Amino acid sequence: MKKILNMSVVALAVSMSISGCNNNESTNDETLVDENVAVSQEVASEVKQETVTDTYSRFDIYAPFTLTSDLSHLSNNQKEMIGLLIDAGKIMDGLFWKVAYGDRDSLLNSIKDPKARRFAEINYGPWDRLDANSVFIEGAAEKSKGASYYPSDMTKAEFEAWEQEGKDGLYSLVRRNETGDLHLQPYSVAFEKELTEASNLLKKAATLADNAEFKKYLELRALALISDEYQASDMAWMDMKTNPIEVVIGPIETYEDQLFGYRAAFSTYVLIKDLAWSDKLSKYAAFLPELQKGLPVDEKYKQEMPGTDSDLNAYDIVFYAGDSNAGSKTIAINLPNDEEVQLAKGTRRLQLKNAMKAKFDKILVPIAEQLIAPEQRKHLTFDAFFGNTMFHEVAHGLGIKNTLDGSGTVRAALKETASALEEGKADILGLYMISELFKKGEIAEGEVMDNYVTFLAGIFRSVRFGATSAHGKANMVRFNYFKDKGAFNYNVKTGHYSVNFDKMTEAMNSLSSLILTLQGNGDYTGVKNLLDTKGVVSQQLAND
Repeated sequence: MKKILNMSVVALAVSMSISGCNNNESTNDETLVDENVAVSQEVASEVKQETVTDTYSRFDIYAPFTLTSDLSHLSNNQKEMIGLLIDAGKIMDGLFWKVAYGDRDSLLNSIKDPKARRFAEINYGPWDRLDANSVFIEGAAEKSKGASYYPSDMTKAEFEAWEQEGKDGLYSLVRRNETGDLHLQPYSVAFEKELTEASNLLKKAATLADNAEFKKYLELRALALISDEYQASDMAWMDMKTNPIEVVIGPIETYEDQLFGYRAAFSTYVLIKDLAWSDKLSKYAAFLPELQKGLPVDEKYKQEMPGTDSDLNAYDIVFYAGDSNAGSKTIAINLPNDEEVQLAKGTRRLQLKNAMKAKFDKILVPIAEQLIAPEQRKHLTFDAFFGNTMFHEVAHGLGIKNTLDGSGTVRAALKETASALEEGKADILGLYMISELFKKGEIAEGEVMDNYVTFLAGIFRSVRFGATSAHGKANMVRFNYFKDKGAFNYNVKTGHYSVNFDKMTEAMNSLSSLILTLQGNGDYTGVKNLLDTKGVVSQQLAND
């Protein structure tokens, strides 16, 4: 699961040939790297949003921002390893293009306008991902909900009537055979050449690893790419917590499959651990079992106990590719998604601090200065924003993973609505966790009101892109639910919003109960109704 920051990669390639310069200087599509200072990836940060009818005016909505990280504590082998991991990530980037759109080069070469071509690169296709996937290239087809995972002529009814074991699997394409019948094609077969190449790069990186757990993870992940068997590498990743370099690579999230939410999309993150901030976060995962017991919902919906082997760490992101790089950017990661691994070992939460700080300074604060009441702006803090994002990821480990009737996982029961409801759960339970930890005295800095006001400002940051994505729908459900419960006040004359503390606390608890109940019951119809009625942007909010 991920939280997103609206950034797009300008320098997809990061030069890992160490230069002798004393500053980070971008040249064409490379970023030169000082050996003792930092590796950086220039990205574009979305800092304004306009209501426009002419799509060409949206080509300038991205502004550049450079993310950096200190590499001075890394060995030569570790620096060389980063280059190999980025090379493997570039392969994942190409595979995401294939499933999201098709032939990348044919599309980009057909676009003469340089701004339109750059916009297509950012969005991995001719669709504006921050504007309900609207088409911005004349003659391009509308974006298919199933991307390229399914035959273009396949209906949902045909798929649901298809009696095929594993048809809802994460790591296969659905195709038609010579007779026109549906069949499954594993990723390892469909993308054999690319995945073999990426696998070999991970194996080479493993030879440079001086951390035994990281070496094992790289070796198992290399095997997973060519076998479609990822659970062993996920287990190994859970055991790998001390290495200063991180890589998350392969088919991971299912957001791109908006038809069913089954198929995983290729993605890569290359990360450098922030040791000081990680020490500050390490204690919170231990509270998961206690907080699970105290969830504001009937006992039967909180009988599953989350694993206690979870951990929290802070990182600098130095490379995005594929799904994590399309339109909006990830600022926090909670993985693995495998329910069996989660129950056995919990999850790991990776907070991408440098990307998060960019988002707070360049996006959230300017929006809050427009929409939050002046007397409450003192409650806007980066620590609160960091905490809200961090506990969103922690909260994915709470609640229920399997339906109460024993029919299977919540994800399978809720189909394409599962991601939106899960993101909504994580947002609201993250706020619940913060409130409880303040009560226990485990969070001593700031006050709960900081988190509440920053939380509301965070919704404004997200909902200006509408409710197309899972995160967008989750944000709108929460906003409209809070509005109905009086969790915030709206001043019609000034256009400012202010938090009503007591009512927001009540709304937080009641929405938590509603979401957990829907998940535990596997209530697809109930979730669909919630998203259809609450997951919409009102005209007043659009104007604001």
